[in-house]
Amino acid sequence: MKKYLEIGRIVGTHGIKGELRAEAWCDTPQFFCKFRKLYLSEGRKVLEVKSRPHKNIVIVKVKGIDTIDEADKLRGKILYMDREDAELEEGAYFIQDLMGAEVSDIDSGKLYGKITDVFKTGANDVYQITDENNKDYLIPVIDEVVIKIDVEQGKILIRPLKGIFEDED
Repeated sequence: MKKYLEIGRIVGTHGIKGELRAEAWCDTPQFFCKFRKLYLSEGRKVLEVKSRPHKNIVIVKVKGIDTIDEADKLRGKILYMDREDAELEEGAYFIQDLMGAEVSDIDSGKLYGKITDVFKTGANDVYQITDENNKDYLIPVIDEVVIKIDVEQGKILIRPLKGIFEDED
């Protein structure tokens, strides 16, 4: 598993004192704001930060960056977090750890494909499964459908709703 995970992207500056505006690529801006260290270049450069939510973005102050010109040099950069700095709730996973996981039927053992994307819809997440013919299927991440997730083994067991996969009765 990757040690450094993408958490957001710097989209611009904020004010004249070197603050940055960042898109949060996590469940909430509040999760993003828990981190005091973020990284550039997948962990090769450490940034000491203080962050706060602001509307639908996060305002980030990086130690040592105190002018708008210094801040502007970071525009477009991807920010990473160290997975060891994160505390996830029971049953929560990093999306990047789910990508590529094999999805099988818990009852028949049939392999449906692999997770190729995860969509946040508000009510529940939706997994995109791509089969061997590059056909995509969408399954809701709800207890009745997603029965077991084994991130370590890269396997997800489901009981699909009728109509998700064409070859069902």
